[in-house]
Amino acid sequence: MIILLDAMGGDNAPDATIKGAVRAVKEIESEICLIGNEKIINEKSNEFYGKNLTDISSKLKIKNASEQIEMEDIPTHAIRNKKDSSMVVGFRMLKAGEGDVFVSAGNSGALLTGATLLVGRIKGIDRPAIAPILPAHNSKFLLMDAGANTNCKVINLVQFAQMSTIYLKNNYGIENPRVGLLNIGTEETKGNELVKETYNFLKEHSKEYGINFIGNIEARDPFEGNVDAVITDGFTGNVFLKAIEGIGRFVKVSLTESLTGNLFSTICSIPSLPAIKKFKKMTDYKEYGGALFLGVKKPVVKAHGSSDDLLFFYTLKQAEEFAKGGSVSEMVKSFENLKEN
Repeated sequence: MIILLDAMGGDNAPDATIKGAVRAVKEIESEICLIGNEKIINEKSNEFYGKNLTDISSKLKIKNASEQIEMEDIPTHAIRNKKDSSMVVGFRMLKAGEGDVFVSAGNSGALLTGATLLVGRIKGIDRPAIAPILPAHNSKFLLMDAGANTNCKVINLVQFAQMSTIYLKNNYGIENPRVGLLNIGTEETKGNELVKETYNFLKEHSKEYGINFIGNIEARDPFEGNVDAVITDGFTGNVFLKAIEGIGRFVKVSLTESLTGNLFSTICSIPSLPAIKKFKKMTDYKEYGGALFLGVKKPVVKAHGSSDDLLFFYTLKQAEEFAKGGSVSEMVKSFENLKEN
């Protein structure tokens, strides 16, 4: 298996992509192909490790790409005009079967545009969506959509629920994933028109679509571990996601300040250090890798734009699991069958 990594994408590239790849290749089975300016990649590799990247491991490769899509670039314009950019080259390699999954922390709009235009949507899926995995009490849940589609129709949310179900079954072995519709209340009369119409549709048709619909859920519910997939439009989902990340950082900073405020509190916290470390690990979004882009014909993973080498390490591990799980091929089959029926 080959993971294609956009070496030039992200705020901390290529330093973080190189270090993350070197760390990951020691723990995963796949080869990692870094796509980007070969000269710069090897200069950085020599700076960090005293040798060219490909000399570090036989599982590390480089595909030269002379251009780079910047964060401020207009997505469609960048994909069409920067044909030798690390992102476009990566997508072309993925489509041609030269890799099994593509990872990038670059321009989100360009990534979504490139995945849709160059790799292609799965037949039958109206809109692909971003789906990160988030922590919950003694479990985790999938959020979909987290920002790709700010305006949605009922069919979009229904398909998000279908794709979530297929992914969770194939990659996590959850036989009957619990799917909840994010709303301002659990009553079926709550919410805007989109949510109310989606609720009514899923209530009536969820079984024929293979969805275990548990009804409306509020934003606090997923963290109790009672839902496996949270379905919403991209605008609401992105606000939900950013709020979670902000609260997580707030809790960690506040906890650290409380425990190290003075000598007495520091000493008293020593017996609790194992529990504190466990809590930090459980709530650290880096542990959960990037966000999946579900709905395109090949596996694509969006890493955080501010990813450091540790987050790239976890994202590369996640990408391998995503590709191995075979969720994309299952989605292709499922949506083809639905169309035939």
